[in-house]
Amino acid sequence: MNLYAIRAIYVFEMSRTWRTLLQSIVAPVISTSLYFIVFGGAVGPHMNAINGVSYGAFIVPGLIMLSLLTLSVANASFGIYFPRFAGTIYEILSAPASPFEIVCGYVGAAASKSIMIGVIILVTARFFVAFDIAHPVWMASFLILTSFAFSLFGFILGIWADGFEKLQLVPLLIVTPLTFLGGTFYSIDMLPPFWRTVTLANPVVYLVSGFRWSFFGASDVGVGVSLGMTVVFLILCLIIVSWIFRTGYRLRA
Repeated sequence: MNLYAIRAIYVFEMSRTWRTLLQSIVAPVISTSLYFIVFGGAVGPHMNAINGVSYGAFIVPGLIMLSLLTLSVANASFGIYFPRFAGTIYEILSAPASPFEIVCGYVGAAASKSIMIGVIILVTARFFVAFDIAHPVWMASFLILTSFAFSLFGFILGIWADGFEKLQLVPLLIVTPLTFLGGTFYSIDMLPPFWRTVTLANPVVYLVSGFRWSFFGASDVGVGVSLGMTVVFLILCLIIVSWIFRTGYRLRA
């Protein structure tokens, strides 16, 4: 394995984060803090506890997952799209680096950024609401698995997109709405039976539910199902990435 190639790509992508610190880290943390202020501080005291958890604490895992999904997709998709747009992708493809090493560099950097921001938001949330983490190891596992899975998805999106409009299309019209409708601000048990059944078709429900279980020990769906759905999505993305490099889809055109 060419560790120098992985390190070169990883360091280059991470350095872009430090150059755009306000946009990459400060802005997402401030945006999420506003949710805590509005929903946790203003709305929360007027809401009933959900599964024995105050509303302010209940939305913490959902808001972290909201940031995690959107940032993982955005970081990974832009990271691979820009070399394609600038034409420098051919230098990467001709370098002595395998597809696995290229993916490790880009996806590893995108996932690292998302995990870092998720941890910062988790720490920031303690300034607004009080909560405990019942299963910290599982919380970290869901955090890492979800970051890598959606960074891979973002990598696929960055290769598929042939313009900045398409680059924003999927995150804005699919990922963000699914996250809002995936139990970020509510429990799906609060929905009527028909809509609860419909909501179970939303894959984000399983991610949010499993992550919330790691905090409070209660979830809308079984934690095993949540973990299984996350792993299946990760494997599916790996298969698609493997096919892209095998066929050269939108890489050699």
